Amino acid sequence: MGQAKLGRTTSHRRALFRNMVTSLFAAERIETTEAKAKEVQPIAEKMVTLAKRGDLHARRQAASYMTNEDAVKKLFDVIGPRYVDKAGGYTRIVKLGNRKGDAAPMALLELIH
Repeated sequence: MGQAKLGRTTSHRRALFRNMVTSLFAAERIETTEAKAKEVQPIAEKMVTLAKRGDLHARRQAASYMTNEDAVKKLFDVIGPRYVDKAGGYTRIVKLGNRKGDAAPMALLELIH
């Protein structure tokens, strides 16, 4: 199964995912559509894995993807150490029901504490 296109060009989709991952680590939870949450979740998990590694190369890899240096700092200094003893499954998707305007299925993508 390939990546969902979500009705966007490749560059728009990449920018969307970068912004969503950055927002997730800045706020520790984001409300979005189920489809977007399912696409962003594996990327977020990889970022936490980089943060657990914690070396300079991992930090630079994360910084090259994320759009906000403060979010990268929080990821490596606060979020990464939280999951040192956990072997995956750092995020969860909670379904919220349909959005009022267009009945799109909504979900909450959040970090597990």
